[in-house]
Amino acid sequence: PISKDFEVAILTHRKGEAWPAHYHKVATEYNVLLDGSMRIAGEVITAGDIFWFEPGDVAYPEFLEDCRVCVVKTPSVIGDKYEVLSTQK
Repeated sequence: PISKDFEVAILTHRKGEAWPAHYHKVATEYNVLLDGSMRIAGEVITAGDIFWFEPGDVAYPEFLEDCRVCVVKTPSVIGDKYEVLSTQK
């Protein structure tokens, strides 16, 4: 569901899936890892862990297992996703 105030999604990612590094200029993104394990910001997280990104923080996940993630982004701003060309973590 999308509104001007927030977006909510459940995303599924396969182990080893390439997901482009990106950031948001406006939105804060809150995430709950529902299943699996992943590395984010150099830290391994597992099911039940909560992590978030403030505007300008670069997200560069590495999926260590198949994962499902609940994502809440606020506010909802169309086009507020900017890929980072460098693959530095």
